Amino acid sequence: MLKEELLKVLACPGCKGDLNYKKEENKLVCQKCRLKFKIQDDIPIMLLDQAEKF
Repeated sequence: MLKEELLKVLACPGCKGDLNYKKEENKLVCQKCRLKFKIQDDIPIMLLDQAEKF
């Protein structure tokens, strides 16, 4: 689970917008870019080429 302090400072690498933490999926979601960023070992993978489109 990500710490609240980290969630406050993270932004989408594409649009620099806010991210929503989906605890049940363990992913960060950018609604504007329609991308999901996975989290592995409590580390967000914020690479655009590894993001999942939805």
